[in-house]
Amino acid sequence: IVGKMLGIKVPKKEAEKIRKQLLELNLLDVNFKIKHQNDFVIFPIKERIKGFEIIETTFEKATKRPHSYREVVNIPSELQPLLPSSFDIIGDIAIIELPEELISHGKNIGKAILKVHKHIKAVFAKGSKVSGEYRVRELLHLAGENRTEAIHRENGIRLKLDVAKVYFSPRLATERMRVFERAKEGEVVFDMFAGVGPYSILLAKKVKMVFACDVNPIAIRYLEENKKLNKVENLIPILGDVRKVAGQVKADRVIMNLPKFAHEFLKEAMISVRKGGVIHYYGFSHEENLFEEHLEKIEKVAEELGKNVKVLEKRKVRPYAPYQFNIAIDFSVF
Repeated sequence: IVGKMLGIKVPKKEAEKIRKQLLELNLLDVNFKIKHQNDFVIFPIKERIKGFEIIETTFEKATKRPHSYREVVNIPSELQPLLPSSFDIIGDIAIIELPEELISHGKNIGKAILKVHKHIKAVFAKGSKVSGEYRVRELLHLAGENRTEAIHRENGIRLKLDVAKVYFSPRLATERMRVFERAKEGEVVFDMFAGVGPYSILLAKKVKMVFACDVNPIAIRYLEENKKLNKVENLIPILGDVRKVAGQVKADRVIMNLPKFAHEFLKEAMISVRKGGVIHYYGFSHEENLFEEHLEKIEKVAEELGKNVKVLEKRKVRPYAPYQFNIAIDFSVF
């Protein structure tokens, strides 16, 4: 609270209209909090204004809301530049990637994230790279609730998942919507590496039928739950190795969201797609050679199977490491 200042006293019912006018005229002193007094509101003002009841009173200083956890985190100043500018949010869980030098300050970083982002209830640090057949990573609990299950909302659907037990990237929401927009109503879709269903559930809202395969039993369990959660009927979850399922399904559209190893499953994708059908292929590439290597592999497998391919679109999806990109190639098979 500071010494006496100028304020204008207005009836509560007119307060909002007057507040907007004061802001437009740059007369409202936004460094101080507005006061409420019975049926009146008192605005802190920068100078006298005609036509209002002017009073002298004390105002509390306004506290500015920090925009980033980096503004409030309690760590040595020389480490400040190492703080990541962003982190993943899955439901109400934040997952941040910390350099080694910051791991010992993890608790303080976690607390700062909770303080700034009120909707986040738990904070974890990535403890390892995505690895193993199930593509999961070790997580270190930093702050908030020690739980790894959440309900994530994207593209109008809800996805229940356990961030420690299944693979899921919230950064692909735009890409998933792009595939949804290209899909057509009467299609059959084969999602080869479905996870908890971010592609499958979304596409089932539009296409005729979705076959969703994953090797991780926990992912399939969540996919079953998400099917119910989103009231989706036309989706068949399949637990197992996609190599055993391939060819039994004949789809108009095949999704290969397994960027690190998708090239190893090109044969399975091509024997599962109808003539003229589309394959959405994902890979990782260095920026100097974004598509060539992947296109060569696609052409080679097509040739072995006596098929022809036509590239419809190729694009960078997102950067995932310095000079490295997650890329997508859409192609049709004849």
